[in-house]
Amino acid sequence: MQEPFFTSKQAAEISGCTLRQLQYWREKEIVVPTIGSTGTGRSIYYSPKEVVELVVMEYCLRSGLNFDIAAAVLKLLKEKSTDLIQTISQPWLFSWNEYEQRLEMVDFNEQTAIEWLTDRRVVIPLWLEQWG
Repeated sequence: MQEPFFTSKQAAEISGCTLRQLQYWREKEIVVPTIGSTGTGRSIYYSPKEVVELVVMEYCLRSGLNFDIAAAVLKLLKEKSTDLIQTISQPWLFSWNEYEQRLEMVDFNEQTAIEWLTDRRVVIPLWLEQWG
């Protein structure tokens, strides 16, 4: 069975993003869709994995993260696993490590979250179970 693809409009509706956000993220190479040439124009299609990437970005931005941090969260998730849909079906914790100047990602653990909060670190939970 062939994997479904979604138009930009469908991907925007599914993810809650605007078409302008999709275009901007494509230009910044944050979420790069499959692009197929058709005649003199071009059609842009997103795979289910790419739609999940859009959902992650939109979730992060709506959670109050700035664009750079949201992009870093998505990058860490993509590095963690080739199966992004499976990866986001489990809970994760992200936090900025001030000493190492980098974003950290660990499996969700209540004790870790409490320790990070006690250390006055920002804790970013991510669990998009509905996509699993």
